[in-house]
Amino acid sequence: MLIRLAIDFENDSRLWWESGGQDLWDAIREGFDGGSVVLEASLAESWLAEAARLPGWSDGPEHAPHPIRAARLAEDEPE
Repeated sequence: MLIRLAIDFENDSRLWWESGGQDLWDAIREGFDGGSVVLEASLAESWLAEAARLPGWSDGPEHAPHPIRAARLAEDEPE
C-alpha cells in the first residue's frame, strides 16, 4: 500500500516547521518536487510517528490539525 504525504497549507502554525519539521520534511521529500511525496505505508507511518514527536504537530485548526496530511492511494490512482 502507498501513502501520499502532503503539506497541509490550511494549517498555518509555524511551530512544527521551526522545531525540526522543515528538516524532517526536506529529508523525506528528497528527489520529489512540490509539496507531496508517495511512500510505502511502513515508511510513511514511521515518518509520521517521528513528525508527531516534534512540538507543534497538533497546533493547527480543527479542520487541519497537522502540518502534513496523509492519504492512502487507491490501487488505480497515479502516484
